[in-house]
Amino acid sequence: MKANAPTILASDFDGVICDGMVEYFEVAWRTYCQIWTPSQQIPSDEFAARFYSLRPVIETGWEMPVLIKAIVENISEEKILKDWTNITKIILADHNLESAKVANKLDTLRDEWIENDLQDWMSLHRFYPGVADKIRNIIANGIKIYIVTTKEGRFAHQLLQKEGIDLPREVIFGKEVKRPKYEILRELKASTINANIWFIEDRLKTLQLVQQQSDLNDVTLFLADWGYNTPSERVIAHNDARIHLLSLAQYVQDFSKWV
Repeated sequence: MKANAPTILASDFDGVICDGMVEYFEVAWRTYCQIWTPSQQIPSDEFAARFYSLRPVIETGWEMPVLIKAIVENISEEKILKDWTNITKIILADHNLESAKVANKLDTLRDEWIENDLQDWMSLHRFYPGVADKIRNIIANGIKIYIVTTKEGRFAHQLLQKEGIDLPREVIFGKEVKRPKYEILRELKASTINANIWFIEDRLKTLQLVQQQSDLNDVTLFLADWGYNTPSERVIAHNDARIHLLSLAQYVQDFSKWV
């Protein structure tokens, strides 16, 4: 095996392998309608476009319907990008809401949708161009690939299978494991002698948390610039000696083109 290739590639799913943006907006809109019961029940294309642009501010799912509320209230994109944490607190307080209850509503709506029409739900996800072929190539070359995602592992598994990628279920660490991604990386390192781990993620904060773990200093980090991140985050990654800013054009090439 080439020295400039990993022995283990750990990869995020949403925002790296699969784009679930359309599903995010749909379930967020349904949740928003259930909480705020607006007179306008059909979203405009403008709302969707603004949601797609602002998706990188979202850290956890309950924030998505709150983002739609902010968009409907015409809070500027600049303000949302700069002060999202405070905006969420204000919206929750103004409407006597708790994040846990918003999360429960969103999860319930999504679970009902999946239970009633799994194929419809899956149809709103698409793989980024060239990614499925790259994963098949990685597998064919004997490199171990692990999926480390906040999506439920069973759904990531089903979406991969839909693309003809047959990864064992046990190499997919999803929302259900309830552990930070750096802990999963630590486990992968401990379970493999002389592991050369590369980790690709689209959230800068997740990569920065890995950086804070001194025992993971030898894990090579990549920020997927096609994922759910902002131009300012990509500049930070570009200027960080530890993080490699990766384009989709690089991703689909040989690993030697990644660094």
